[in-house]
Amino acid sequence: MPKLVEKRTVDMQIIGDWVEPRTRVLDLGCGRGTLLGYLAQTKEVAGIGVDLDFHRITACVQRGVTAYQGDMLAFMREFPDRFFDRVICSRTVQELDDPTAVILEALRVGRTLTVGFVNHGFWKNRLATLFRGRKLRNQVYTTEWFESRPANPVTIADFEHFCAAKGIRIARRAHLAGNWRSPRRLCPNLLAGYALYDLTR
Repeated sequence: MPKLVEKRTVDMQIIGDWVEPRTRVLDLGCGRGTLLGYLAQTKEVAGIGVDLDFHRITACVQRGVTAYQGDMLAFMREFPDRFFDRVICSRTVQELDDPTAVILEALRVGRTLTVGFVNHGFWKNRLATLFRGRKLRNQVYTTEWFESRPANPVTIADFEHFCAAKGIRIARRAHLAGNWRSPRRLCPNLLAGYALYDLTR
C-alpha cells in the first residue's frame, strides 16, 4: 500500500471510531468524498460535503456522496444551531483564509467538531527548515512555494493555544508519530507528525 494511501486510511479509521452510527455529518473541504464514503459504508451516516473545487465535487457525485460546491462558511450559515451531530475538518484547517470563523461556525452548527492536521512542529520539519532554509518538500508537503495554495502551517502547540484562547473544549485528542500509525503521547508537539481533535463548546 502506498504511504500516502496508508496514512489516509489510518486517520479515517480514527475518525470512524469517533463517529456515532447513523448520525448527521458535515465534511468541510470534503475533497473527492473518500472520508464521507467510508463513513457511509462503515457507520451508515447521513453525510454531506462542501468543497470549492468543481472536479472534486464531481468525484463525490460519482462516488455517491452528496456534496455542495461553494464557500463553507456561507453553506454553514444556512443551517440552524446543532443541526449536525458532527462536523469534520480533516486536512483543511491549515488552508483556510479565516480558520477562526470557520471553526466557530462549525461548532455552532455541529454538536462536535473533529479537526485533523499535519503537525508543522514535527522534529523532521524543524530540521529540514533549519538546514535547508527553504519551504519543506517531502511526502506531505509535496509542492514548491510557488505551486502551493495559501496555507497557515499549524503546530499542535498553536492549535491547543487557539482552543484555550477561544474557550473551546478539547473532548479528546489523538497524536500520531511520523509514521501516522503509532500513538505519540510524549512531547507530541515535537514528536507527533499528525494530530486529531474532537472539539465542543
